[in-house]
Amino acid sequence: MADLLDTPLTTLQGSSTTLRELTGGTPALLVNVASRCGLTPQYAALEALHEEYGPRGFTVVGVPCNQFKGQEPGTAEEIAEFCSATYGVTFPMTGKLEVNGPGAHPLFQELTAVPDLDGAAGDVQWNFEKWVLDGTGRVVARFRPRTEPDAPEVRAAVESVLPA
Repeated sequence: MADLLDTPLTTLQGSSTTLRELTGGTPALLVNVASRCGLTPQYAALEALHEEYGPRGFTVVGVPCNQFKGQEPGTAEEIAEFCSATYGVTFPMTGKLEVNGPGAHPLFQELTAVPDLDGAAGDVQWNFEKWVLDGTGRVVARFRPRTEPDAPEVRAAVESVLPA
């Protein structure tokens, strides 16, 4: 398995980066996001997690994706403005990526190989699927879209990768 932290990415602002640079090599919650989805209100809980656990060396990383019924049609600038103005998002976000299919970004080719709590790996089901990574980039948990970011099982996974 490739080192997820060194996977080349682009920030929402268009700069070249890696997951390691976005997270500072700390534990993270990686989430594919969209602005026009019924699950979009999860941004509020994602920002709350980022603010709560950030001082303990944790970050949320948002990855916009437009593969699910075109629910992220905006430009990078529109996405950034929406997230900031509507949900006060301060966590880092990448540029839009494909998460499934032949055009899936290498990061998601690796992430989709990880099984969820029911033991099912494979394609991202919808917007707001979540992966908890430890500081070395190892995926410790995968949660499907309808699992809220502040659900007890997500919080437990986050707590498990944080320093004591």
